[in-house]
Amino acid sequence: MFAPRTTPWPLVALFTAGYLAPYLLPTTVGRLERGLALSATQAGAVGSLLLLSSATAGFLLASHVERTGPRTLARLGLLLAVVGYGGAALTTAVPAVVAGAVIGGFGSGTATTVAATRIAAEKDPHRASTLGLLSVSALAGAVYLTVPHLPGHGLTLAAIALTALAVWPLTSRLPGGTTVPLPAEPDTDAYGTGTDRLPHRRSGMVLAGAMLLWSMAQNALWGVSGRIGVDQAHLSEPTVGVVFALALGAGLLGVLGAGALGSRLGRALPIGGGTLVIAGCIALSASADGLGSFASGEIAWNTFYPVVLSYLIGLAASLDPKGRWAVLVGSASALGTAAGPITGSVLSALAGFPVMGAVLAAGLLLVAVPMTGVALHTGGRPLLPGAVRRRGGHAAALLAATTGTPTGPVPEVGAPEQPVVEIPLDGTPAAARGAYDTAAATRGPGGV
Repeated sequence: MFAPRTTPWPLVALFTAGYLAPYLLPTTVGRLERGLALSATQAGAVGSLLLLSSATAGFLLASHVERTGPRTLARLGLLLAVVGYGGAALTTAVPAVVAGAVIGGFGSGTATTVAATRIAAEKDPHRASTLGLLSVSALAGAVYLTVPHLPGHGLTLAAIALTALAVWPLTSRLPGGTTVPLPAEPDTDAYGTGTDRLPHRRSGMVLAGAMLLWSMAQNALWGVSGRIGVDQAHLSEPTVGVVFALALGAGLLGVLGAGALGSRLGRALPIGGGTLVIAGCIALSASADGLGSFASGEIAWNTFYPVVLSYLIGLAASLDPKGRWAVLVGSASALGTAAGPITGSVLSALAGFPVMGAVLAAGLLLVAVPMTGVALHTGGRPLLPGAVRRRGGHAAALLAATTGTPTGPVPEVGAPEQPVVEIPLDGTPAAARGAYDTAAATRGPGGV
């Protein structure tokens, strides 16, 4: 019998509150453009500032979560989100809206930082991040079905603020700050030597750089998807909202599939192969000229995007059990997300949506190579039940087994090999050379 896995619902809720702003980016930018009489580039810049503020929070707070306390930082982030997004939703003054978006973005980034750090410390970070993606996809889909039927520029901002307010009570179940500093366990590198340095630094830096470009390409399209549907595919805003809701619903199925698949295929194939599929979907969606092509591209893209993202989050978490790489890679991803809307707006204004899609797809094909390399280097192929790799791999053994396979007795992948100790056999007399003779085929029994 194995103990049932407990679901970290407070972390799932905090993950949802932090990730909701990027998920609602297309309608947020579109509403700001139409409701405040901004140009497409100006509205995209506001969205970029929001996400840039979120990424800044991750970089600044990555190493302070445990010291300050997850509960304290989570509540601070949720408070900033409520004040910032709520204030921006209640005013039509552009400077106040921009300020509120920046404050709210910092709050979202703070919540995401706490959630990422704590999820990385879970026994099954992939499962926790998958549940978070399921939650945020479902909530964003409900917003996309509701907002197009209501007036006002700040409805999506208000939805994010209300979500942060609803998550607040769950923060009481998060641990508080550490009053007495505990001795930190030193990290162990591939050779078994203790070090306080960040482990897997080269792989982490490559993954962070690749994630920045990967996220920028995703959100360059996501930030202008509403305009593609309205201006190029000639669809109404409610129809585009329904397409987005269906796409996020397909994303739910994709995340469920990723959760069921687990580590059976490792991480390299879902990350590399999934990115190639996403590149094709982006090219299709950007060149859409009607409902069929637009819906096909958006739905297929949103099916694979959260799947690959869940494996990337798990890969970053596996690089450091303390969650530092999870936060740093997530913050790099947020920087790419922040640059996405303005990148998509500029590319589409200069060359049109189809050319923008082709450029983004080509970039994703190039980025897939280093991400797959990191997954292969740090994770390798999935292991059979009970099998252990001799060398290499990430911090915990990957088991391609059914649910319930015990993982406790399995050594960590990449852990230092145990030294071979020579055990002397005291008291055993050494054999005398004369007591033995040579064997020969010509000598028979009793021969001399």
